[in-house]
Amino acid sequence: MRVFVTGANGFIGSAVASALIADGHKVRGLVRDKVRADTVAPQGIEPVVGSLDDAALLQAEARAADAVVNAASSDHRGAVEVLIAGLAGSGKPFLHTSGSSIVADLAMGEPSDRIFHEGTPIEPQAEKAARVAIDRLVLNAPGIRCVVLCNSMIYGNALGPPARSVQIPALVAQAKASGIARYIGRGLNRWSNVHIADVAALYALVLTRARSQPRVVRTESLRTNRHDTGSTTARSVDELALIRDTIRHYAPVLIAPLSIQIRRAGVQKKFVGPHLGRKAAK
Repeated sequence: MRVFVTGANGFIGSAVASALIADGHKVRGLVRDKVRADTVAPQGIEPVVGSLDDAALLQAEARAADAVVNAASSDHRGAVEVLIAGLAGSGKPFLHTSGSSIVADLAMGEPSDRIFHEGTPIEPQAEKAARVAIDRLVLNAPGIRCVVLCNSMIYGNALGPPARSVQIPALVAQAKASGIARYIGRGLNRWSNVHIADVAALYALVLTRARSQPRVVRTESLRTNRHDTGSTTARSVDELALIRDTIRHYAPVLIAPLSIQIRRAGVQKKFVGPHLGRKAAK
């Protein structure tokens, strides 16, 4: 299968591309420049230099491919619209990357008994409303086998070209710089986590088994809270000045106040990979 992958040099995109290549697929990957093209080519990815704003390029690649994986941005509506236009009526698979933060709440460090099942109505926080609208745009696209994958907090080392997550490494860097692994309030809010290898394996699996009926798939391997993650160096952030400092360090991945606990209703919609318990990369 010929697969077009956006974000081919990113943390998710490169891992997915590597998994697809390992399964025998041919991957063309969108990268921003020649430097990034030179990093993905040795991994067997045929680089396509461009951006998510190159509408003609994206549409041409979507039409020429047997399947499309959008792993570049969950929030670039224009790119999604163009990819859908290129795939319209083809019956081809389209995998779109979203995130489990679409069902997060502002826990502010407090635990919650609320469980998000597959059938739980999605009522996002204001800052995630546009993302949910994009997810629904994908799921309602006619004549395409669409799947929206809502990854939780991803950990692990890059599987393809050199890449880093925008999540955990940023938190680790902040902790190293300040000597404090910060958390909000009591730090008892729960985060769902998944290993990058399990994420890549799921994308490869979904690509070959995408059904005609649109689906949302959420990924998770385990759940933790920030208090436990921070261990003995963790410190509650109570003073306004420290909260502002935390926000500045965490941006643009400010998810410390969030609480996400996902429970699935059926085995077919559940993916818990073999990498449960792996340690996060330093």
